[in-house]
Amino acid sequence: MSLPKLNRSWLLACALPLFLSACGSKDAGGGDATRGRELYTKECAACHSLSASTENAPMHCGLFGRKAGTVAGFPYSEAMRSSGWVWNEKTLDEFLSAPYLTLPGTIMGFPGFSQEADRADVIAYLKEVSKDPSQCGK
Repeated sequence: MSLPKLNRSWLLACALPLFLSACGSKDAGGGDATRGRELYTKECAACHSLSASTENAPMHCGLFGRKAGTVAGFPYSEAMRSSGWVWNEKTLDEFLSAPYLTLPGTIMGFPGFSQEADRADVIAYLKEVSKDPSQCGK
C-alpha cells in the first residue's frame, strides 16, 4: 500500500531539513569547515599559520586569489615561484592531493590528503577563515 501523494510530499518536506542539518557545516563546494579545522590543526598547523609566515611555511591568510609563491619574505622553491598558479579551490585541491607529484620541486614537506573529502574540508575551512579578518591579525 502506497501513501497518498500529498502525504509523501509532506513527509519529504519535513524530512529534508532534518537530513540537511545532519550533514554538518558544508560550503557550496561540499566541504565541512568544522572538520576542515580539525584536519588543518592536526596536519597543517605544525608548519603553517593563518596569520603569519614561519621559517617553515607561508601564512594562509589571503590565500584565495593569491599567486603561488608570492608571500613576501618566504623562501619558496623555484618550482612554486615559477608555477604561475593562483590559489583557488581547484589549484588547492590538485596541490593538496599530492604536492610532490603535482609540483615537482616543491619544498612542502607533506605527502598530501589522499581523500577528496579531506581536501574539500580543509579548503572549506581556509575559505571560511579567509573571510574573517580577525583570523589574520587585522
